[in-house]
Amino acid sequence: MSLTSTSSLLASLAALYALYKIVCILYNDFTSPISNLPGLSSANIIFGNVRDMLFTDHAAVQSENVTKHGTTFKFRAMLWENWLFTADVKLISHILKNDTTIWHKPDNFLARELFNLLGPGIILVDSDIHRKQRKILNPAFAPAEIKGLTKIFFDKALKLRDIWINQIQQSDREVGRIEVLSWLSRTTLEVIGEAGFGYKFDALTEDPNKSNELHDAFKTMFNVGKSPGILRFARRALPPLQYIIPAEQDQERYRSRETMLRIGRQLLKDRQLAIDPMVDGKKGKIEGNDILSLLVRVNASGEQHQRLPEEQILAQIPTFIVAGHETTSTATAWALYSLSQDTFVQDNLRKELLSVTSETPVDELNALPYLDAVTREVLRFHSPIPATARIATQDDVLPLQNPVTDKNGKVHLELRVKKGQIVLISLAMVNRLESIWGNDADKFNPERWSSLPEAANTIPGVWGNQLSFFGGPRSCIGFRFSLIEMKAILFTLIRAFEFELAVPGSDIIKRTEIISRPSLRTEPDGLNQLPMIVRPVTR
Repeated sequence: MSLTSTSSLLASLAALYALYKIVCILYNDFTSPISNLPGLSSANIIFGNVRDMLFTDHAAVQSENVTKHGTTFKFRAMLWENWLFTADVKLISHILKNDTTIWHKPDNFLARELFNLLGPGIILVDSDIHRKQRKILNPAFAPAEIKGLTKIFFDKALKLRDIWINQIQQSDREVGRIEVLSWLSRTTLEVIGEAGFGYKFDALTEDPNKSNELHDAFKTMFNVGKSPGILRFARRALPPLQYIIPAEQDQERYRSRETMLRIGRQLLKDRQLAIDPMVDGKKGKIEGNDILSLLVRVNASGEQHQRLPEEQILAQIPTFIVAGHETTSTATAWALYSLSQDTFVQDNLRKELLSVTSETPVDELNALPYLDAVTREVLRFHSPIPATARIATQDDVLPLQNPVTDKNGKVHLELRVKKGQIVLISLAMVNRLESIWGNDADKFNPERWSSLPEAANTIPGVWGNQLSFFGGPRSCIGFRFSLIEMKAILFTLIRAFEFELAVPGSDIIKRTEIISRPSLRTEPDGLNQLPMIVRPVTR
């Protein structure tokens, strides 16, 4: 068969697949109980409202939609499919109570792509497998274990501080222009490598030519710097397009995955040797205190039917690399951004931090009230993961805190949904609702945490009266790890430097692909970045 004939056949198959999907979606749309709800209009049959609802600054865009349509409305996803958007706390509480039973993570194109790259790690599995993994992983993220890792957090933060000081000194200037996002990403990658798996990424170095095999593989696999392209999104949603429009990076990404698996297997074998002298007939080693070592020990101590298979343990390595470093580095970058916009808050925070005599206050870190307030406000105002989705595995009835009036004028106190209905839960909007946080909900204000609004107690989050770490059985298992790490980095950097933006504040925008990262409006096709003027503090 000629190349032209093959291309024509693949194009025909793609067209038939798209037609099949459209017929299914139109049928579901016609029979859907949410068809009369208010919602967003779109002239784009293929992409619907996807760009605005998933790839932008969620809080900015969705606040306008919530003002117009209320906290629950429908919008068009890929190929005209109706999704339900919600920032209704009562509805979200219902889904969280039934998470992993009635409601699951959608098995869509993005989930499948992540599963192919990461494997069956805790953030991608459901039901009994998720509960089993969570039970075995929980001890590794207990408060005492995280406290034992805090010294690593400070060590990496101090290393970053010293690198920046050296760069400023070498520039023969009193200040430095530093792209802080990439440096924070390197720092948190070093942390998760050492604290999570006893592995050194060598990412935190001034030598740009110094390379690490696993670090390079990670960068290739996830390419976290680029903003999402609609063509790449289409290739995910319509699998036949992957054969018609091949992407050069596909093969590179899967070769990188093989590298990560090979190194992961060796790390896992090392930990098994630490507790089982009979592995490979070799003598056992000294036990480690990293998360992987704790996981292996806990897993080995259970009954055979309670243990995780090697594939699932191995999958936790790339899973926690992804989940455990990008979110924290991005949240810390947004912290520096907000502090640069409010010198009063930055000065007050620095005053509190400089009152501590130690550079590594492991015991005192959580006892600093203003640092805690700033951290809470950053995570409320800049939720790193702004939204998550759930799909109904059976028909369900969703209770509403805020009634919805449909197009026929009927007021709904609850919504009936069919099996297969997808709900987009907006963490960012819940964190910014005026009905909860007051008239200054869209302002960065750490002082609000000295007198928390009563309505904030209704938010079903696992931490901090907010949804940034989600809630219920699928809440972020590593939230304590992330919080202490973020506080240690802020403690070290704010004591050492003053921060201001190197570009106008209006030039900073948010781009989202799972995580909301800063970018420059004047460089729409450029990398995610946050350039800042960094000035050493004179004591």
